[in-house]
Amino acid sequence: MKGIASKIPKALPSGARLLCDDNSGAKIVQIIGMIGIKGRKGRYPFAGVSDRVAVSVKKGNPEMIGKVEHAIIIRQKRPIKRISGLRVMFEDNAVSLVDEQGLPKGTEIKGVIAREVAERYPKVSAIASAII
Repeated sequence: MKGIASKIPKALPSGARLLCDDNSGAKIVQIIGMIGIKGRKGRYPFAGVSDRVAVSVKKGNPEMIGKVEHAIIIRQKRPIKRISGLRVMFEDNAVSLVDEQGLPKGTEIKGVIAREVAERYPKVSAIASAII
């Protein structure tokens, strides 16, 4: 996996509810676990932009509700500091559903995604409407 050239604060704990911004059928999802994030004993795990998480679908298509899926966080409200000194923040927290290999399940992402996601997951950036 490619490294990120930004300082990304981990702003989303497990239990956070997020908007699913693609057309895979899910509307609202809840983070239930982190994938590939190493933690410390006794410390509560958090995730940030371009991290993979395990989510449970809370609202959406009836056949998807309650299923556990993998997702990539594409936006977060907390500011991201880039190397150039620019700070970027979004209006909401959002994810896009992916499979185990990191390929998107939907065919388009309605909103914008962070540039850090586009660098790490080029297939997700290919279906995005805009990259900031």
